[in-house]
Amino acid sequence: MKVTESHIRNMLATIRAYGFRNEDVLAAMHRLPRNLFVPYGTSPEEACGDHPVRIGDMQTISQPYTVALMLDLLCLERGCSVLEIGTGSGWNAALIREIVGPAGRVTSLEISYSHALEADSFLSRMNIDVEVYHCDGSHGFPDNAPYDRIIATCAVPAICHAWEEQLAERGIIVAPVGTGTQKMIRAERTGHGFIIQNHGIFSFVPMQRGGSA
Repeated sequence: MKVTESHIRNMLATIRAYGFRNEDVLAAMHRLPRNLFVPYGTSPEEACGDHPVRIGDMQTISQPYTVALMLDLLCLERGCSVLEIGTGSGWNAALIREIVGPAGRVTSLEISYSHALEADSFLSRMNIDVEVYHCDGSHGFPDNAPYDRIIATCAVPAICHAWEEQLAERGIIVAPVGTGTQKMIRAERTGHGFIIQNHGIFSFVPMQRGGSA
């Protein structure tokens, strides 16, 4: 059974049921639904269900509502330069690229060589312009800095110092912070430091370290 328009609309309706109203994010999810980025053979119900899906290498593609919430907290704008920590299957990076538009730039870092290779190949075939690098995301990617927005799709014990250094003035970092379960942290840079907000408790796989640039 193939994923139908009805499956996709049901996924979006589930996100709306949480009270979610960011139409830019919902429109991007409609144009680039999660079923395009899950492993081959995943059922339509699982592909469009409101829960994580395993993609191998101890990683998951996140619950659609969680992805929507993080992108909403990121306050993406046209032309933004965005750094993503954890490419995974490429879905989140594709959504970001769709929202920031042709004038924007998306850099995505992935610790798993196989995921980095597969995501880069798939995004290229779909003509989605995302720069994917196989490297340790805790160091950020200074070559493309500064970034207007930084998002981590994996849990970190604390926001990495390198991310703070590579963030532009008035830039925003969104990341699940903590061990075990995490707080969804939104950190906005100001001239006097960071404004920190906590947006609830979540459970993400921890960020892996190592790899090569």
